Amino acid sequence: MKQGMKTAAAAMLLALLGMNAPLAGATTVRVHYPAGKEGIRIVGDKGPMSWSKSVPAQAPDGPVNIWTYTWPDELGEVQMKPILGEGKVAVGGAYKLAAGSKVDIYPFFGAPFGKLTIVKDFASPQLKNSRALRIWLPPSYAENPAKRYPVLYMHDGQNLFDAKTAAYGVEWGIDETMNRLVAMGTVDEVIVVGIDNTPDRIPEYTPCCDPKYGGGKLDAYGAFIVETVKPYVDRNYRTLPGKDTTAIMGSSLGGIASVAIAQRYPDIFSKAGGVSSSFWWNKGALISTLPARVPVKFYLDAGTTDDGLEDTARMVEAMRAKGYRESTDLMFFKAEGGRHNEASWAARVEKPLTWFFPWGSSKQ
Repeated sequence: MKQGMKTAAAAMLLALLGMNAPLAGATTVRVHYPAGKEGIRIVGDKGPMSWSKSVPAQAPDGPVNIWTYTWPDELGEVQMKPILGEGKVAVGGAYKLAAGSKVDIYPFFGAPFGKLTIVKDFASPQLKNSRALRIWLPPSYAENPAKRYPVLYMHDGQNLFDAKTAAYGVEWGIDETMNRLVAMGTVDEVIVVGIDNTPDRIPEYTPCCDPKYGGGKLDAYGAFIVETVKPYVDRNYRTLPGKDTTAIMGSSLGGIASVAIAQRYPDIFSKAGGVSSSFWWNKGALISTLPARVPVKFYLDAGTTDDGLEDTARMVEAMRAKGYRESTDLMFFKAEGGRHNEASWAARVEKPLTWFFPWGSSKQ
């Protein structure tokens, strides 16, 4: 009898849902998109909608482009995707909504290709020099003006997007990798800020002082990123500026720079990637003087061929001893056959990207 009453109540709610009326004890998706006359429809795995049958979302009430759709909590977790008009399905993965939640999503429907813009002669008061910033804007940036994005700051900007500017004629292919992962629904869209290096690359990326190479400008370089680059990016682009949506990553000396900067600024960065990091620097001082655990997720890797694997493994063990937990705030990847070059880094960069920014993890 009780089960029959529950079934009848659910049927009544579903009948109301056909009109998309606001319900008590209901789950709601709010689709932020300037759909105009085409409108927004919803497909999903439960309720009146299915993956082959769409239902209309409620049109915006006023000038704000927010389309809403509601269903009863009895359906449990629901996976859904918005459709523009009659057949343009949103790019990327499905959105998962827990029962009782109210979720805002910011889809896009156009080609999954981001755009690179270059800011020339960007001055650093901390280092008394200048360089270019290479800012990659994700696919939906121009299409969906309501959306804001996490930001990944990367060193050696010349090597990230274009083989013509890369130091050895091979790029990381960050743009192609991000385009592919976004289209597959594997990662959230992210703004990537490539910070070019300068003739002072070695001292800027290192703490003092290696017996052979010197170094020692890392504190000033970190301050440049935190006090000058990040405020500029947050001012001029639609970022999610909080710690939880801000990451830093680099390779080689840029790897130890990323780790050290995140350790110094754990209130700014929640994620740091050290790819083929030069933990040999200054006789392994970064390992032997490792500070107490900070609330940052660290990704570390190294290839098995002339890539400092032993030093990176030592750093990983030192971090575990400080309380970092595997797959929670520490990930270590040993790249079989990997070498100390851009081709190897390009081949595995999706690992930190996927761990840092999994699909559906960024909230605004």
